[in-house]
Amino acid sequence: MFIHFNVIPLHCNSENRPIPIKGSDRKVGILLFCDLQKGTTATRRHNNNNNNQTNKYNNMAYMSQKGYDDLVAKLKHMESVDRPAASAAIAEARDKGDLSENAEYDAAKEWQSKLETQIALLKQTILDAKIIDTRHMDTSSVQIMATVGLKNANNGMEMKYTIVSATEADHRAGKISVETPIAQGLLGKKVGETATIRVPQGEIQLEITSISYDI
Repeated sequence: MFIHFNVIPLHCNSENRPIPIKGSDRKVGILLFCDLQKGTTATRRHNNNNNNQTNKYNNMAYMSQKGYDDLVAKLKHMESVDRPAASAAIAEARDKGDLSENAEYDAAKEWQSKLETQIALLKQTILDAKIIDTRHMDTSSVQIMATVGLKNANNGMEMKYTIVSATEADHRAGKISVETPIAQGLLGKKVGETATIRVPQGEIQLEITSISYDI
């Protein structure tokens, strides 16, 4: 499958630098990234608006080039390896006789069904993908794809997270989804500012110590 992207320079306002994104919808891209840089403070004041902000990212599937390439590779493997394997498993189970009491056949059919659903969802995610060129991102505030250095104001513990789309999230690699409370609380913040993050145990204060784009 071949998917073509055009590089689109986005121009928000005088306070924001241009942010190139690969995608097909110039107008939507402009609205989303201007909202990201200007609207995150407001969204933290109102939970409903905050949810709307998250939904914008989810629907557009912002991701890095590497994240996009990984999804394409995963789709290729599922179509070229997993799909034939599922079909072979069904054929093998069918050869064993009565399908009405054939547990192997039922399991193989269920696997095939789940696989086809996963393939369809993955194809849609790839089609919706907007690849962000992090080389031109504004490091003055936290945005999606930013690697953020943090210091817990309560205990002095330091940590670093990269804010990514849900499809790229990997806690072991320090990549957190833009949907998480931590990411939502950090969006729009600048170095030296403190974000108040609500967690099940209460609230934590995280000071932003650095912002970079390493992806």
